[in-house]
Amino acid sequence: MIVKSVLIFDSGVGGLSVFKEIAKTMPEQHIIYAFDNAAFPYGELADDVLVSRVCGMVSTLCAEHDIALVVIACNTASTIVLPPLRERLSIPVVGVVPAIKPAAAISQSKRIGLLATPATVKRDYTQQLVRDFAPYCQVTMVGSTELVQMGEAKLRGVPVNPSTLSTILAPFVNHVDCIVLGCTHFPLLKREIELVMGSDCVVIDSGQAIASRVNGLLNEEGDQKASFNRQLLHSVFSSAAVEDEVALNQEMKKLGFSPIKRAPIF
Repeated sequence: MIVKSVLIFDSGVGGLSVFKEIAKTMPEQHIIYAFDNAAFPYGELADDVLVSRVCGMVSTLCAEHDIALVVIACNTASTIVLPPLRERLSIPVVGVVPAIKPAAAISQSKRIGLLATPATVKRDYTQQLVRDFAPYCQVTMVGSTELVQMGEAKLRGVPVNPSTLSTILAPFVNHVDCIVLGCTHFPLLKREIELVMGSDCVVIDSGQAIASRVNGLLNEEGDQKASFNRQLLHSVFSSAAVEDEVALNQEMKKLGFSPIKRAPIF
């Protein structure tokens, strides 16, 4: 069999929440994780700039490595970058979208919350998901960039401030019975979010669904998977120097990654 890697891409380290689900589902699969920290956070970029950066960095990595499949582990990017990226690549590209549909099915009160970045909340794509899959639900949306930063900091060993988190989640408390984590950074804070919201609120994300989709697509290819070499570490690339790189490398080592390397955007 041919040994190929799955490329997971995000603007920061939030996509590691997707990596964990994929690694859980396919422990034998080698992963290349890449993040464009030079332009983090993506929610503040113009659409054309975002598309250019994602397509540029992903295409470069695919040209330099044997990639079987690409996961765009960023809700903001997935809403606009998938069509042009798929035009460039001949391999499958999987995106991440907020789990509105399962949340609408789970909710008993039909009052659900969407916790995402401000950019994802504003996207027409997100509004369409609500119209298509939750037309009978009252959907409260909260956009937070601060929570993205908190997720980044947690992976560098910084404790989550419960007071700040409670303030961000206040619009949901005693109002919804299900929260959709519409940013891949947010599952990194899932335990803390559940503590604030209590046991009566279900907190869901797209990680398991993405892992299942990736597994299915690789199985369809047949020759794309091979037994994972336990001596081979997963790889990680950044587009710029990394803040608190030593601390982040320590955490990523626990996940089976080699030290962070630099990768160009183009």
